[in-house]
Amino acid sequence: MKTFEELYQDLINRKVLLDEPLPEGYNPYHLDCLLHPERYATVLHVEECEQCAYDKACQNSCIFDAIEWDGEGKMRINPSLCTGCEACIEACQNGRLTASRDVLPAMKAVREAEGPVYMMIAPAFLGQFSEAVTPGKLRTAFKALGFTGMVEVALFADILTLKEALEFDKHVKHRGDYQLTSCCCPVWIAMIRKIYHELMPHVPGAVSPMIACGRMIKRIHPDAITVFAGPCLAKKKEAKEADIADAVDYVLTFREVKDIFEAADIHPEELADDEKEHASKAGRLYARTGGVSRAVSEMVEQLRPDRSITVHAEQADGTKACMEMIQRIKEGKTTANFFEGMGCPGGCVGGPKAILDVEEGTRHVDEYGSKSEFRTPLENPYVLKILKELGFETVEGLLQDDTLLTRDFA
Repeated sequence: MKTFEELYQDLINRKVLLDEPLPEGYNPYHLDCLLHPERYATVLHVEECEQCAYDKACQNSCIFDAIEWDGEGKMRINPSLCTGCEACIEACQNGRLTASRDVLPAMKAVREAEGPVYMMIAPAFLGQFSEAVTPGKLRTAFKALGFTGMVEVALFADILTLKEALEFDKHVKHRGDYQLTSCCCPVWIAMIRKIYHELMPHVPGAVSPMIACGRMIKRIHPDAITVFAGPCLAKKKEAKEADIADAVDYVLTFREVKDIFEAADIHPEELADDEKEHASKAGRLYARTGGVSRAVSEMVEQLRPDRSITVHAEQADGTKACMEMIQRIKEGKTTANFFEGMGCPGGCVGGPKAILDVEEGTRHVDEYGSKSEFRTPLENPYVLKILKELGFETVEGLLQDDTLLTRDFA
């Protein structure tokens, strides 16, 4: 029997045609996983697995209790509990777990779309498809695949930075007050919601930049299809959450995008440069640990230069470090008043589906941020233009928003 990976590669390379019966040697369950990923957890169980010699290492690695065993001793992954952190995939010594793939339904939607189709690219994208691939070349590559255009999600990180800074100014008034950042990592948010729910009053009700970007596109083009690409598997689960499922139609990882380029024989580094400047340095740095804290700190200083209590940030990356930081908060062993958690070491650049290693990815993000024409969101004319189009007469109006940028974490 051929593996899940072999079927995936054969499908995207059209060695297996969907309008013909599945050839012998392939598993129909694997095909269903690839054609209908929405039916399954973000992590797929692609081979039968009974209690193994590794003493349920996969289950022990899952802090969300998403891995369950039935009465017959067989393992299943609970789609409602799996966040896509990939800890279980790393823990499995038998290779029976893998990440879900959205390539087939996403590209089918692109081919059949009657309205515009937009690629929303995560801030960690620079350098992922080789150093020669500029943002403009990548935009041209997506257009060659059938996309109407590419939008940098970092622009919406700028807008969420403004919202987080205003939330800090509103809620952190006295020594001992603090805020947990809400607009970056879905694993961090899931950890607080599911394990440390008592801390939720310290989390502002903000959507992520990905969701804000998708909602903005659909507000302008109601018939648009939105596809997000990034280094994070957990974004696939985030996009399906009931209160925000209106924003993003499909989520691909950088590795899935690379697979598509290779299958379509598209070489972004050889294409014309369709360059556009949109995001500030602050929004671009969201891709690395400390980027959110730095952006919010600078924004608070710019918005409220007379504040006596400024942002004193603490960061953690990796689930273990995040849990340790939360424990310090609960025990009163930290004097920080702004806490940034990232589920992956190094932040998004260390995501499980990044193509570059953490150090190289961080270098590219830092260089890209330093080249931005705008230092902060308030200096970014594109941010101010979008806010005006959305009907916000002042920046402070972001605190009254209850549709585009705000969500209820209850």
